Amino acid sequence: SLVFYLPEPILETLPMVALGILAVSAVLFEGGTATILPLLLTFLLALQRLSARLKGTSTTITFLVDNSARMVRLETILDQRDKVFEHSGTEQFTRLREDIEFKSVSLSYSNDDNLALNNLTFTLPRHQVTALVGESGAGKSSIIDLFIGLYQPTAGHILVNGRPLADYCLEDWRRQIGVVSQDTFIFNDSILENLRYGRPSASLDEVVEAAKAAQAHRFILALPDGYETVVGERGYKLSGGQRQRLALARALIKQPEILILDEATSALDSESEKLIQQALEQFQKERTVIVIAHRLSTIAEADQILVLERGEVVEHGTHKSLLHQGERYARYWKLQSSQVAA
Repeated sequence: SLVFYLPEPILETLPMVALGILAVSAVLFEGGTATILPLLLTFLLALQRLSARLKGTSTTITFLVDNSARMVRLETILDQRDKVFEHSGTEQFTRLREDIEFKSVSLSYSNDDNLALNNLTFTLPRHQVTALVGESGAGKSSIIDLFIGLYQPTAGHILVNGRPLADYCLEDWRRQIGVVSQDTFIFNDSILENLRYGRPSASLDEVVEAAKAAQAHRFILALPDGYETVVGERGYKLSGGQRQRLALARALIKQPEILILDEATSALDSESEKLIQQALEQFQKERTVIVIAHRLSTIAEADQILVLERGEVVEHGTHKSLLHQGERYARYWKLQSSQVAA
């Protein structure tokens, strides 16, 4: 009915208008007899109740109309049977035995010709640190999207232990990946349960060991209830550095083969960043680490640095070799160094 599409103020005044019409009609046709008053009160009560229902129905229908296009789009996506993010591999993955290779990998998030990644070929050496550097939109996050199985390449292959990544069971693969991001989600629960989120079956000794490795054990013991301290919604009782160290400990509890650090230290003060770097130095000796960083000082010791631009690798090498080349990385480094000095 068209009444449902009327603005809310009009819907709210409809009962009073109807009551006025009813009263005038009563006086004109019934002469204003005493029997009309109870009838008017009955209609008033009915219209008041109807007004609330009309208002609620109008709000619901407006919401549906506003979101109808989104619902149609969502239905179209769900009906697709060739989704690029579907992963049907069945091969078990337990450990990384060889380097990870990207072979002519391209990625497009839509059906047009805009490529987020364009014909990438590079190697992630086993048990080494690889840093991804580039401006926003260069393709760093797209590489991680492919790596953790959110999407499959539009073209090319990612080889793990010499086999395409798509051949492996996605659950097995993700079980061997730990992620520490800039925005760490902390639950309104104890520190112990927050850390066990990485591996619910972890024993208390394993949790403590991971906390020590992440340079978090000391500050945890200083809290009122130690590991049983409830940290509040999103960990508001903790500092940014403390939350990041908990995130690192949570990742270490998984004992992953591969660790991804996505701007993990970008929002930290110098002291907190130093503590996390110390924790990572020990961990990196036995794991394959991928670092996304805007602050180049955090990746100066990386074994390999890939400089990305518009979905392509435009430079690669160590910190020293890239500075010697004097190209993009050297300009980034000079710019950041001058900003720090200022």
